[in-house]
Amino acid sequence: MSSTSTETPAAAAEANASGERQPRTPVERGTNAVPPGRRAVLAVAIFVGVLLLVVFGIKWFAYAHAHQGTDDAIVDADIVQVNSKLAERVDAIYTDTNMHVRKGQLLARLADRDELDRLRAARAALAAAQAQAGEAGVGVDLTRSTQGAQVEQNRGGVGSAQSAVESAQANLSAARAQLIGARAQAKAADAAVPAAQAALSKAKSDLQRTTQLVGEGAVAANQLDAAQAQAAGALAQYQQSQQNAGAAAAAVKAASDRYVAAQADVGQAQSALVTASGKLAESSTPYKVAAQQAQAAAAQAQVKNALATLAQAESAVSYTSIYAPSDGVVGEKDVTVGQMVAAGQTLFAIVPLDRIYITANYKETQIAGMQPGQHVDIRVDAYKGTTLSGHVVAIGPATGSTFSIVPAQNATGNFVKVTQRIPVRIELDGSNPSQTPLRPGMNVVTNVKIR
Repeated sequence: MSSTSTETPAAAAEANASGERQPRTPVERGTNAVPPGRRAVLAVAIFVGVLLLVVFGIKWFAYAHAHQGTDDAIVDADIVQVNSKLAERVDAIYTDTNMHVRKGQLLARLADRDELDRLRAARAALAAAQAQAGEAGVGVDLTRSTQGAQVEQNRGGVGSAQSAVESAQANLSAARAQLIGARAQAKAADAAVPAAQAALSKAKSDLQRTTQLVGEGAVAANQLDAAQAQAAGALAQYQQSQQNAGAAAAAVKAASDRYVAAQADVGQAQSALVTASGKLAESSTPYKVAAQQAQAAAAQAQVKNALATLAQAESAVSYTSIYAPSDGVVGEKDVTVGQMVAAGQTLFAIVPLDRIYITANYKETQIAGMQPGQHVDIRVDAYKGTTLSGHVVAIGPATGSTFSIVPAQNATGNFVKVTQRIPVRIELDGSNPSQTPLRPGMNVVTNVKIR
């Protein structure tokens, strides 16, 4: 059954009701059909797109295989801290934040009144030390010309002192001999006392026994008289021995005192000899001149000390002028005019933009095959579409966490293994580009060519 554009609605409804699909009209066929020419163009476009994807995919895979990249990287620089070496008040400041400075440029000036006073005092001390050194030099010459008479006089004093020592030593020897004799006599006298005491005890015993026998009539009465006489004689001998021992002890003490006095005389004579010898040595040419020369050397040392103090004072005056230690840009100014600063306090921070570098923190699994000298592609977040060239300078000796204030410590038991990062220093091939200037702290993406 055919259909035309003049088909009635009733016929169409009847056909739909019967379930038969009606052929499309020419209008319907023109709406969805693709002409053969457009179909060919579409096929070519799809082929070219797939080919480009394959080419760029191969290039991307080859690049990724030959490079190790990270976005954990920043622009870095060795920022120079400018500190004050004095505790002083700030008189003037000649720069400000973000200003370019040159090495040796005057940045600030501190008050220098106290430092100038110390400088003048150091100069005066140097002049005094130099005057003393000159006087000591004159003393050396004077000593050489006047020491002869003193030497002869002191030699006579040494001779007299030597004679006194010899006389005192002779007296000491005599006193020693007397002491030895007195001790021997005292020893003999002490030994006689026990013998006399024993004889007295025996005589008393004999007298007691004889008295008893006479009373019993066993012996004659005249034997009692003999025993009494013997006891009296023994008592007299005992008393005499005690007196002799006491006298001998007194003689020993007297001899000992004379010996001690003789020793003291020898000591005094020897001291006098030492004093006389010292005077002779002092007045002799080598010693006297050497002593004066030592004084002159000490005076010269004082001159050197004064020179050192003067140099310190001059340095302190120079420290009142704060100069830039290197070229760069003032990144931070922590001082104002009239402020009191302390020694060691940071006044300025200078950023050397001509010596910047990249610090890239690579995972420990990425540094295999990485070494200094390898080429690096650098993309800066601030400059989209710009790629800079650089090279690896050094690879850190330890992970970044190793140098943290509290290094990570893995306790025993269960723990989570965390991939560590190792800092890699990268420098630009050339200077800091003026069209795309880099600033410390800027984020970059680095890709190191390791193959």
